[in-house]
Amino acid sequence: MYENEEIKQRALLVCVDTGDFDAEISLDELAELTDTAGAEVAGRVIQRRESLDAATCVGSGRLEEIKEFSSTHEVNLLIYDHELTAVQQRNIERETDLPVIDRTTLILDIFAQRARSSEGKLQVELAQQRYLLPRLLGQGQSLSRLGGGIGTRGPGESKLESDRRHIRRRIQSLEEQLAEVQRRRELHRARRKKDGVTTVAIVGYTNVGKSTLLNTLTDAGVLAEDMLFATLDPTSRALKLPDGRTVMLVDTVGLIRRLPHHLVEAFKSTLEEAVNADLILNVCDIASDETLAQIETTRQVLGELGAGDVPVLTVLNKCDKLSEMPLTIERDCVFISAKTGFGLEHLLERIQKALPPTHIRLSLLIPFDKAGLYSRLKDDSTVYAEEYTAHGILVDALVDVKMMKEVSAFIQ
Repeated sequence: MYENEEIKQRALLVCVDTGDFDAEISLDELAELTDTAGAEVAGRVIQRRESLDAATCVGSGRLEEIKEFSSTHEVNLLIYDHELTAVQQRNIERETDLPVIDRTTLILDIFAQRARSSEGKLQVELAQQRYLLPRLLGQGQSLSRLGGGIGTRGPGESKLESDRRHIRRRIQSLEEQLAEVQRRRELHRARRKKDGVTTVAIVGYTNVGKSTLLNTLTDAGVLAEDMLFATLDPTSRALKLPDGRTVMLVDTVGLIRRLPHHLVEAFKSTLEEAVNADLILNVCDIASDETLAQIETTRQVLGELGAGDVPVLTVLNKCDKLSEMPLTIERDCVFISAKTGFGLEHLLERIQKALPPTHIRLSLLIPFDKAGLYSRLKDDSTVYAEEYTAHGILVDALVDVKMMKEVSAFIQ
C-alpha cells in the first residue's frame, strides 16, 4: 500500500474447497500475501463443493452471505483464492458492489511493489498487462472500482492502464524492451561461461531464508525480511569455498504453492539463472509443517523451467527453531541455520564436493625455457611451493583445469 492512501483496505478471503488442494493451508498463504500487499484480513470464507460455480465461483447463496458479512465488517475488498474469469469477476462485483481481485492479481501487485531492477519492473508490468487485458470490461469499469488500491498498481508509483488499445501498445513496447534486456543478460551469462565462472543458484519457497543465507555467506546486504517475496530481483555475489575456489552465488525470486502459470512465464528469465547454474541449492524451512511440500513445489517449478538435469542439494534451513533435529526428511540433505551460522561450514564443503573441479593440485617440473608458461601459472594458479632444480622449476600448485592441456607434459 502507498503511504498516502488514507483508507486501509479490509479484505475478505474466499476459497472454494474442491479437494484439489488443502484449502486451509492455501488460505493461510493467501492471508500472508494479503498482509504483504498492505491490506488487513477482515475474515475468510471456505465453501466445500465439487467444482467452481461458473457464474460466481461460490454460488448465489454463499455470495449473499459474503455480501452481508462484508457490510457488517466494513469489508471493502474481496480476494478469491482462485483465478477468476472476467465473467465471474463482473458477476461478483455486480452482486456485492465490492471490488474483486484474485490470487494472481494479488501476487502481481506484490511483485510490482518489490521490483527494483529495470528488468524486474518490465517483467512485472508485462505480466500485469497481459493478465488484465482480457479481464477489462468496456473502458475499464472493473479496474476503476479498485480505486488506487491492490490490483491497480504498476511498478513504482505508476498506475495500470485501463484502456484496451493503450494496453496492447504498452504490451508490445514492454516485450521489445524486455527482449533487449534479456539479450544483454544472455551475453553476460555466456561471458561468465566462457570465463569459467561456476554458478550456484539459491532457489526455494518464498520466505524460507534464501536472502539471509546469501547475506550470511557473502555479506551481500540483500533485503532479508520476514515476508513473502522480500526478494524479487536476482542478486549475484562471489563466494569463496574452502579449497580456494570462487563461485558465483545467485539468489532468485521465491516460489509459492499453486504458482500461476503466468508468473512462471513472467519470471522465466530471472529463474533461468537456476536453469544455467552448475548447482542448485533447494532451500526449505525445516521448522515449517510444509517442508516436504516446499521441496516438491520447487522441484516441480524447476522441472517446468527445464532445470531437471542440474544437480540439486537440498538445504534445510531454520534449524535454530527446532527443539530437536528430525531423523530424516530428505535423503542427502544439509541442515543449517542461516541466522545463527549452524551447519554453514558443512554446507560449503558439500557445495564444494557437488561441483565439478575447476582446479587440480599438481606437481610440475617447468623447464627454464618455458618462462611464459611459468608466469601464467603463477598468475592463474595457487602456488604452494617452488624449488629450482638442475632441470627446471619444481612447482606444487593448484592449477586451473583450463591450463591442463598446456601443463600435462610437465606433470611429475
